[in-house]
Amino acid sequence: MTEYEFTGKTVEEVIEEGLKTMGLAREEADVTVLEEGKKGGLFTKGVKARIKMSKKRTDGERAVEFLEGMFGLLNVTATTELEEGGENTKINVITPNTYLLVGHRGEILDALQVLAGAVANIGREEYKRVVVDCEGYREKREQTLRRLAQKLADKAVRTGRKVAIEPMTPYELSLIHI
Repeated sequence: MTEYEFTGKTVEEVIEEGLKTMGLAREEADVTVLEEGKKGGLFTKGVKARIKMSKKRTDGERAVEFLEGMFGLLNVTATTELEEGGENTKINVITPNTYLLVGHRGEILDALQVLAGAVANIGREEYKRVVVDCEGYREKREQTLRRLAQKLADKAVRTGRKVAIEPMTPYELSLIHI
């Protein structure tokens, strides 16, 4: 994220100058006041108002930045692709070693998704769904679960008995039931 510094007579004047220079509306900018600015007096020297300004990041950009920090902590080389639209944000992760980020049956990927969702929704009144995927893993897992559900349904019909399934996340259970 690029920050720019601006100076002038008053804070409001400096903010207006910064917005004009950066081509932003007020709600699109993050502003930090570094110095309020003071007029000089008879024996004192005046101080110019000083601010730092940058373009606000979207919810998805904040989530991506968080994930990239996590990849560094996990010592995983990965890049991200961000798709934002409406109420959904999708982050696709590309890495040479997918198992390090997916984990056993997607456990690590699910944990990263929960954390990325929490970061993306900081300060929001309405929840925005964040989906973190790793090179199409979620679609492959969904297909696997659909095949498993069909097999189990066939077995239940054939034997006339209830069939037990392994523990799953609520999302995976809903796919099985559908």
